[in-house]
Amino acid sequence: MSFRQAVSTSGFILSSILLNAAVAEPLSIVSFGGPNQQAQIKAFYTPFQAATKIKVDAISYNGDYSQIEQAHETGSPRWDLVEVESPELLRGCEAGVFEKISWTKLGNATQFVPGAVSRCGAAIFVWSTVLAVKNGANTPKDWAQFWDVKKFPGKRGMRKGAKYNLEFALLADGVKPNQIYEVLSTADGVDRAFRKLQQLKPNIVWWEAGDQPQQWLQAGQVSASTAYSGRVALAKQKGVPIQAVWHDSIYDFDSWAIVKGSPNREAALKFLESALKPERQAVFAEAMSYGPTLYDAIPKVKSKFQADLPTSPANMVQGISLDVVFWALYGDKLEKRFSSWVAAK
Repeated sequence: MSFRQAVSTSGFILSSILLNAAVAEPLSIVSFGGPNQQAQIKAFYTPFQAATKIKVDAISYNGDYSQIEQAHETGSPRWDLVEVESPELLRGCEAGVFEKISWTKLGNATQFVPGAVSRCGAAIFVWSTVLAVKNGANTPKDWAQFWDVKKFPGKRGMRKGAKYNLEFALLADGVKPNQIYEVLSTADGVDRAFRKLQQLKPNIVWWEAGDQPQQWLQAGQVSASTAYSGRVALAKQKGVPIQAVWHDSIYDFDSWAIVKGSPNREAALKFLESALKPERQAVFAEAMSYGPTLYDAIPKVKSKFQADLPTSPANMVQGISLDVVFWALYGDKLEKRFSSWVAAK
């Protein structure tokens, strides 16, 4: 072999090694963990790995936006794709924390439930925060009754955070669903919501993990709770005697966003292309009972699961869409006030 041939061959081998190393680099996908992550592995990760041979690292976190900011600010993100709620998606997009997404291969807005398509994110599913109760006659049927601990005795479970709770407080205080964010946009409206929460505070048990409301209801630690609709559905399937009250539930999207500077941007886009297929979304919906974001996926979900989906017509018409812009603008301030209020005696 001549010197030139040897150099050429060595260069080819080196290039192949580098290419294979790049292909072998795992795609890290961060989600909220638990049954949600297990359903994503079944519906999205495993089929993607089988089709592309790209390994997926399934990572879980608690939704703390500061973790994503830190990953971005280091200049070398540990994460490629992250699951985020809509207000965090908007904040991250405006701040340049997330990559802009090209929708050329992903579809167009008319194929998706309104709100699912954005500049920096692709919605995974529609989920709702509902009022959850044990099966029985003497249980709250709306937020005003949820606040009425005399007529409906017992502790109340609520997610530890301002978001959703301020809305539910105003609904309990008589504000109409279409006026919630108009009222919350004023100082008096915020004060009104906190006053209403104060009335219930002695009876509130704060939950931080999605499985807690179902466990507490089953054990009798609370008689009613706010809860994630998908977790309620899973508990029902396991024989837990609880149910969701869909009246004035609040629905939102969880989306995937690509962290700015991800070394696996192209692989991340391939993953989104694979995951945003009706058949994949239907598998997830049946595993987790959260609503598909693609219209074509909804009828693919077996009928026995339809009643528990936020996107089922009977449930969607009773729901309230979370105002993403409101929470992106005022979320930090309201969450800080909420934390101080919770800590106060």
